Amino acid sequence: MPVDFLSDEQVARYRRFRPEVSVAELEQFFRLDAKALQALAGRRRPATKLGWAVQWGTVRMLGTFLAEDPLDVPGQVLEFIAEQLGIDSACAPEYLTRPKTAYEHAWEIRDLLELSEFSKREQEVRDYLAARVWSTIEGPRALFDRAVVHMLREGILLPAGITTLTRLISEVRRAEHARLYRTLAERAGPQLRARLAELLQVPADRRVSELERLRTAPTRASGRVMVAELHRVAEIGGLGAGAVVTEPVPAVKLTALARYGCHRNTAETGRGE
Repeated sequence: MPVDFLSDEQVARYRRFRPEVSVAELEQFFRLDAKALQALAGRRRPATKLGWAVQWGTVRMLGTFLAEDPLDVPGQVLEFIAEQLGIDSACAPEYLTRPKTAYEHAWEIRDLLELSEFSKREQEVRDYLAARVWSTIEGPRALFDRAVVHMLREGILLPAGITTLTRLISEVRRAEHARLYRTLAERAGPQLRARLAELLQVPADRRVSELERLRTAPTRASGRVMVAELHRVAEIGGLGAGAVVTEPVPAVKLTALARYGCHRNTAETGRGE
C-alpha cells in the first residue's frame, strides 16, 4: 500500500490523540458552545453528558469518532469537559455500559455538525488536491497534512484506512504531473519536441548525450572556458524552448522543472548553472 511517503509521526497521529492535548486545542475543540449545551440540556445522567461531549469534541479535533472506545482520550480532555458540565469525570466508565449509546450519539453529533462521510465527498477532496498539485511544489507529505486539514475544516470525516487517503494523493499527483507534461509538450509543438528528443541521443564520437553536454557546467574558470560557456548558452537559446508559451503552467512549476534538469549537474559539480 502507498504509505511509504508518510513519516512515522503522520501515521501515528492519524485519527488518534497524542498523549497530551494543548490548552489551545482544548479551547478550540472541546469548549462546549451554545449548540452543544442545548443538545446536552435534556440528558440527565452525568456519564451520558460526559460521553456525548467527549465524542462531540473528538470528531471536531480528529475528524473521526473513536468507534472501539469513545473514551480513549487524554485525561485532560475528560477533566476539561467535566469541569464545564460541573460533574465528576470518575463517572466516565458508566458511559460504556451500553455500547449502542455511543453509536447513537455519534450519528446524532454527525447530523448536528453536518458532517459528511468521505465516500460521499471524495471528488471534492480529489479536486482540492489536484488544485494544490497543479499550483504548488508541495510533496506528498505536505499534501497529506493539507488534505486532513481541509477535511476537518469542511466537515468531511476522515476515511477509516489511511491508505485510502495516501492512495488518492498518489493518484492525483500522477494525473496532475501527466497533465503538466502533456500541456508543455503541446505548447512546444512537434518540431521542438523532435529537436529536444534528439538531445537524448549519444553521438558516436561522444560518451554522453547532447542534453548532458549542454547542461554540464565547467569545472574550472578561465577565459577560454568563458568563451565556450557563451557558445553553450547561445546553443541552448537556439533550441527555441524559451519562445514556448507556457501558460497556464504556474511559474513555480517551471522553476521546479528547471531545478530538476540541473539536479544531476549540481550533485556532481557542487554548483548550479
